[in-house]
Amino acid sequence: MSKILVTGATGQLGAAVTESLLKRTDASNISILVRDAAKAAAFKAKGVTVAVGDYSDYAAVLAALRGIDKLYLVSGTDLENRAAQHENVINAAKEAGVRQVLYTSFQRKKNISHSAIAEVSESHIQTERILKASGLIYTILQHGLYADIIPAFAGEQLLETKTIYLPSGTGKVSFAVRADLAEAEATILLDQTHKFDNKELEFTGNEAVSWEEIAKMISGITGETIAYVSPSEDEFKGVLTQAGVPLQIVGMLADFNAGIAAGEFEEIKPDLETILGRKPATVKSYLQSVYGK
Repeated sequence: MSKILVTGATGQLGAAVTESLLKRTDASNISILVRDAAKAAAFKAKGVTVAVGDYSDYAAVLAALRGIDKLYLVSGTDLENRAAQHENVINAAKEAGVRQVLYTSFQRKKNISHSAIAEVSESHIQTERILKASGLIYTILQHGLYADIIPAFAGEQLLETKTIYLPSGTGKVSFAVRADLAEAEATILLDQTHKFDNKELEFTGNEAVSWEEIAKMISGITGETIAYVSPSEDEFKGVLTQAGVPLQIVGMLADFNAGIAAGEFEEIKPDLETILGRKPATVKSYLQSVYGK
């Protein structure tokens, strides 16, 4: 059985992948790389090997990768330094003799030169190039937007405001639920047939929905009338800034919703369903789990 290292295992995606692996293989086959060992205590108690280090610490990453066959590399959050950090990890993986690297990238259209999310996407594209050039076997996991972001984008006080206020126009998103991605990617990590070697997979849900449709779904679940309002990007930024939302968050929300409006995330691909062997969770079922309590 392959020895697997999951990075970012105290984050939402890395933790979900680790939990999914624990359901399918012995904990002795799983290692995790975390920045804070205390946050990984629950995994350690289950028998998972815990290594401490961050992507910039070559020595720590190299030590964690010794004896590892497959690396699940969760993309970092430091946009300015992310590509360099990823390259550091990929170089360490090569030196340590890792066989395969799975990298969590992003869904995109082929021509992204004028993409609204260019700032976010560029480091992903650089990482993909670095990984392909490394000589390591790779599996690039191009994630669409997670359905799990819907409550945050819609607003924590949605049931009080009764309005989803986002500059997405009529754009649609093929949302996938994070738990389905984790299950599929644990399946790839445990695969022994090599059918995912040097592949690019695009993970989306099986439907594309707009924020107006989401508002109607939440209305039906809660019994409250939820409206969808799509302001201009400038108006959106002004309202959030005046409300005291940090500028970095304002910019991120504006960029992603501009991407939604431009159709960046609407394409539907079969890869997730194929690997799961079932239909992915629907947006409505996810919303029911959040708002139907």
